Amino acid sequence: MTRPRPALAILAAAALALSGCATTAEEDPARSEPLVVFAAASLQGTFDELAEAFVAEHPEYSVDPIRYDGSQALATQIIDGADVDVVAFANESSLEPVTAAGRTDAGDVFATNTLRIAVAPGNPKGIADLPDLADPDLAVVLCAPEVPCGEAARTLLSNAGVPVTAVSEETSVTGVTTRVAGGEADAGLVYATDIAGSGGELEGIVPSGADAVVNRYPIAVAEDARSPVAAQAFVDFVLSDDGQRILAQAGFGTP
Repeated sequence: MTRPRPALAILAAAALALSGCATTAEEDPARSEPLVVFAAASLQGTFDELAEAFVAEHPEYSVDPIRYDGSQALATQIIDGADVDVVAFANESSLEPVTAAGRTDAGDVFATNTLRIAVAPGNPKGIADLPDLADPDLAVVLCAPEVPCGEAARTLLSNAGVPVTAVSEETSVTGVTTRVAGGEADAGLVYATDIAGSGGELEGIVPSGADAVVNRYPIAVAEDARSPVAAQAFVDFVLSDDGQRILAQAGFGTP
């Protein structure tokens, strides 16, 4: 018995629709899995806000609590095989080993940041600029040289010809802000965004030459992301006007 042509057309359309659904599921097999995001410590708070805004705009996706740490520590975890969907670091050089290991591509720069001298409110030690940090009577903390804030701090100090002996070298910028805010140190070099987000616990001094040492923040989708479509959607949101507005409100510069 010959099937009427209209019925065949309907069946073909249905099959095509089902095929399209299957392709979507195949492209994004873990769509229901929460995104795993690794982000530099200096992004803490800001990326929480970005994740919340992303989910509000894309309720079909969810985001795990974001893993924050120094970029170097996160890079080591990723190279060692940690499950991750999206990576956001505090400078491009910290992402290079991850890219070399085949875990991500070079990504896109989504924000910039510059350094500030962090002091207690009211600047009780009267610190005016970088040369003051060489005073041996001052307790100065810096980030360790292998992390982005430490690399930037040493470049800034080297450019100014200022030798500083730190009483502590922290593995993330959060360690520096915590020590200065807690009164364990007189000063430290942190990001402008750390001052802006300190809730008044820190005062920031713009050091000479700060505008010549700019951290460029890359974001990338992991090559083996469980949900590549969702991961790319998150990256696209960070790069969007709405995402850039949230970053600007936190004190980040534009790429």
